[in-house]
Amino acid sequence: MIRSDQPTTIVIVDDHALFREGLREILDAQDGLAVVGEAGTSSGALSLVADAKPDILLLDVEIPGDSATDTVTRLRVQSPNTQIIILSMYDGPQLLRRLLAAGIRGYLLKSVHWHELVSAIRSVHDEPERVVLAVSRESLAQMESAPSEVLTSKEREVLELAAQALSNRQIAARINTTEATVKRHLRNIFVKLGAASRIDAVNRAIEASLIQPSRTRTDT
Repeated sequence: MIRSDQPTTIVIVDDHALFREGLREILDAQDGLAVVGEAGTSSGALSLVADAKPDILLLDVEIPGDSATDTVTRLRVQSPNTQIIILSMYDGPQLLRRLLAAGIRGYLLKSVHWHELVSAIRSVHDEPERVVLAVSRESLAQMESAPSEVLTSKEREVLELAAQALSNRQIAARINTTEATVKRHLRNIFVKLGAASRIDAVNRAIEASLIQPSRTRTDT
């Protein structure tokens, strides 16, 4: 266990300023914790961590810029002693797998109570081998599932049509639903696969044998 009279230094990276400010106020009020910087983008995170070398980085999974996985990988090289805790609205198993493989020490849903976050920060800092997860039971169960079970049948159908370069409107017409529903399916797919775009999602799904490579479109 690591013990020090110095405060545990923290950097917060989230694109919502009000969230950062609220989180900073909570953390600065805790004994032994000190927020030393804030950023709202992946590039801002890299620059700030390079300068501050904080003990803990709280990283929003959906910040503008590079994907969370790429950002974590670069941060781990840049400041290997900085422990990264992901904060997210989503807990897709594929994304969680990728981030754990990249070296994160914690993954917490933003719905957790602030006491849980403070406890996670202290645990990650004081116990070098500990990884803290606060995610849904469904996500944990899916992490043990076969790859084909990661996406629902409807999500695979949407992604297969997206692989054929169909627009959201065309996909909606094909599966008899609304564009808003298609967008929701795609958003869920991106989170589950840790993808940054349609092309990225399609490529990752093909690599994981979740969908087959698209056939040439015959639409006119």
